[in-house]
Amino acid sequence: MSPEPPVTVIGAGPYGLAVAAHLKARQVPMRVLGEPMESWRERMPAGMYLKSTPHASAISDPVGRYRFLDFRAQEGTGWVGDRYPIPVEEFIRYGEWFQRRCVPELERATVLGVSSGPGGLRVRLDSGEEYPSRAVVLATGLGPYPRVPELLAPLVKAGLASHTADHADLSRFAGQRVAVIGAGQSALESAALLHEAGAEPTVVARARHLVFGTPPVRERSRDRSPRERLAHPGSTLGPGWPLLAYSKLPGAFRQLPDHTRAAKVRSVLGPAGAWWLRERVEGRFPTLVGHSLRAAEENGAGVRLELQGHTPTLEIDHVLAATGYRPDVNRLTFLDPVVRLGVRHTPEGSPRLAPTFESSVPGLYFAGLSAADTFGPVMRFVAGTGYAARRISAALA
Repeated sequence: MSPEPPVTVIGAGPYGLAVAAHLKARQVPMRVLGEPMESWRERMPAGMYLKSTPHASAISDPVGRYRFLDFRAQEGTGWVGDRYPIPVEEFIRYGEWFQRRCVPELERATVLGVSSGPGGLRVRLDSGEEYPSRAVVLATGLGPYPRVPELLAPLVKAGLASHTADHADLSRFAGQRVAVIGAGQSALESAALLHEAGAEPTVVARARHLVFGTPPVRERSRDRSPRERLAHPGSTLGPGWPLLAYSKLPGAFRQLPDHTRAAKVRSVLGPAGAWWLRERVEGRFPTLVGHSLRAAEENGAGVRLELQGHTPTLEIDHVLAATGYRPDVNRLTFLDPVVRLGVRHTPEGSPRLAPTFESSVPGLYFAGLSAADTFGPVMRFVAGTGYAARRISAALA
């Protein structure tokens, strides 16, 4: 009797590693493919900090022994509370530590294709190997989904505009005038990093004013007074009853209408900067709030932006789009066209998922940001790895 085809997990960021750890605990035959923390290393700028707290930044494992704070204890760096911003370099080390201990069987392979085959799906690797897989879990992270305004497309081709995901080191813009488009954490932190690297950033935002979070009242949510906890209960997404619901009830979120889910995923916890970012932004460089982008064109060796607002034009050297990510099944070009066409999706392109995270293609599952339009804003954060990994591993066991 031939062995059962394995489950394949594609991606080795927080969601891929969490799903793999839970599958392993359930003794599900699997193969895990990817480079550990690749998107975090290649798409997050050096010097960045996580917006989520240490408590909310634990990659889920079945026994709860490999949390971010466990990693710090192992490193000998000690306990930290909710007021500690996590440097991206430290979080990458944590993810690599988690992989070595929980998913040592990871294969550093690149997937070139996923197609349908007899009895399931087939996976094709860059090594030339092709094998049957009874299920495939896509945990590809942010990589396929950067969103850049259409009017910037010609400038992108000319090398005069880019997305924040294109840069792991913003110091390359030292001495240049850079327009940063957006008002969220990515825009404000990128502008701060540019300024600190010797560039001349200008934030251009449609929002009427910039928003920053407030510092946690205590280092631990449970140390707040009973009255505070009742009025604003703690959660992995932050204090407050709505955030508690989004973090604890992703299955209920799935029952909401399409337009409500889409609006909540884009509005909850954004756009805003972290509380610790305010002093690195305010008064440090120009911020053109209440401005929208009307046109952008090459102007000699630079760019001329036409804006709707009290500053009508802006002459700069480069445009950095901090305009977020938008899941779209059609961008997953490694999926065979027949498979892509079989995935039912929302009008925006996000896959429609069953309660188990399975798509309309039998055996094809989506985790992480790809699942956010179904299960809510918690899937945009590391805090969602537990719910996703438990549901997917239970279904595949």
